[in-house]
Amino acid sequence: MPPDPGVHPTVTREFEYKRHGTVSLLAGIDLVTGKIHALVMDRHRSREFIDFLKLVDAAYPAHTAIRLILDNHSAHISKETNAWLAARPGRFEFTFTPKHGSWLNLVEGFFSKLARSVLRHIRVASKQELKDRIMAAMDHFNQNPVVHTWSYRLEKAAR
Repeated sequence: MPPDPGVHPTVTREFEYKRHGTVSLLAGIDLVTGKIHALVMDRHRSREFIDFLKLVDAAYPAHTAIRLILDNHSAHISKETNAWLAARPGRFEFTFTPKHGSWLNLVEGFFSKLARSVLRHIRVASKQELKDRIMAAMDHFNQNPVVHTWSYRLEKAAR
């Protein structure tokens, strides 16, 4: 008999549990509207990152500059990515967070929320079901997008 979850916080897996693999969520938050742009892919290489950039590119008028805050993943600075960006001068501007500075990137907090509220302790029958659940969560979050308002003021840092 499994332990009482109220007494023992450890979660056990039954013997029928089968791992179907992992997926990569490429996502960004529009700071003006709160909308989440997302792709769920099997991997996170340059070609998947470029697919994400194409998704973002299609979401905004051609004359709009798109500024992204990114971590230092190799796909974000690869030759393939830079070649794709070179064909679209002025369209994308990247700002990279410092190493070990993921807390500076708002999407990392969103990933944490997604993991806690949607993904924790779920069981799926396939990798495709996991992808579908993640995209359904993105649709759900986009029904009532939340615009983040910075409450921290730089003047407070000088004290």
